[in-house]
Amino acid sequence: MASVSTYLNFSRNTEEAFLFYKSVFKTEFACPIARFGDGPGCPGQPPLPEADKKLIMHISLPILGGHLLMGTDAPESMGFTLNQGNNIYINLEPDTRAEADGLFAALAQGGKVEMQLQEMFWGAYWGTLTDRFGIKWMFNCMAK
Repeated sequence: MASVSTYLNFSRNTEEAFLFYKSVFKTEFACPIARFGDGPGCPGQPPLPEADKKLIMHISLPILGGHLLMGTDAPESMGFTLNQGNNIYINLEPDTRAEADGLFAALAQGGKVEMQLQEMFWGAYWGTLTDRFGIKWMFNCMAK
């Protein structure tokens, strides 16, 4: 079933923030915490510093009404520069790739594609963009 969630980027304190949110909402993480050291290196990127391997690549916490709050650390070693305004994405999880393609194309009109929809190592069809109003959108379609 299609869903929408909110994706938060943090400088280096995602774990601290999500442990706080977990205590506030009294819920459990929706999946195991994925850390940058758990995944393969990024092509074209230098090796990840040892200190960054423990940072959170993905975390997910149900809050209210089936809404998921998701997050990641955005380390500068991976080219991120975190500013207020680029720290929140609306995450769309369409049911089909065709739906993902259509929504992505429509939202990209007049905006800026950050990462074109593509196959990712975790098995998703994934991409990001900023629409013409400056709103950031993330797509994560698990359908094949």
